[in-house]
Amino acid sequence: MAADFRYQFCQPEGPVADFVESIGMFHNPSDNPKEAVLLPDGRIDLFFMRSGLGFFQPLLIGLETAAEQRIIPAKILAYTISFKPLAVEYILQTPIAGFLNSAIGLPDDFWGFRDEDLKDFDTFHKWAIQKISDRLPVEMDERKRRLFNLIYTSKGELSVKELSKSVSWSSRQINRYFAAQLGLSLKSYCDILRFRTSLEHICQGKLFPELNFADQSHFIKKIRKFSGVVPKELSKNENDRFILLSVLKQQ
Repeated sequence: MAADFRYQFCQPEGPVADFVESIGMFHNPSDNPKEAVLLPDGRIDLFFMRSGLGFFQPLLIGLETAAEQRIIPAKILAYTISFKPLAVEYILQTPIAGFLNSAIGLPDDFWGFRDEDLKDFDTFHKWAIQKISDRLPVEMDERKRRLFNLIYTSKGELSVKELSKSVSWSSRQINRYFAAQLGLSLKSYCDILRFRTSLEHICQGKLFPELNFADQSHFIKKIRKFSGVVPKELSKNENDRFILLSVLKQQ
């Protein structure tokens, strides 16, 4: 990753891991903005952002279904909690279907947030884990927990029919749930996860399908659908403009 753009993240453990994929920090300490392309990754991001001018804004970003050009401002510092979809109902407790491919601003004191909670990554991480732990559900629909565990462990490769049968929940009901909570279908979400897994392979220089794509043409078509470019261009990642690829290469 470019020397003027820094990041740090960690994955939670225990019950929090059912709802949170990672907690991280992104920092552009440079005096220059950075051009970037954000790629769909199947996560819902809660950002706490501070600009070099002292402007502060919590943002909740919905699921993304296509690549998006962004400018990361100079001197921006952002701490983020990347949620799994199960968190929408049980932790955030608000549907995000209304802002697919967009974001909403949140109150400055969201979840009792204080300015000193952005002092450093360790402080933010402890604060985030505590706030999420306080919101863990006492009871939940085990079909939903099993469903999302299967989606993640299969990297989006199981069909809707297979998932429905495995959790004893009809595909129609599952799709109604996804539409109401997330704003897209189960199949669309699985396609995004499969794309993200393919990015891990592309990072390793594997430009042919490693997953269950029909053929090379189908693979390229799906990669282009979500990234806007072919696998070869993704692999080059000139100027580290595809941030998700840059992060994956460092893992």
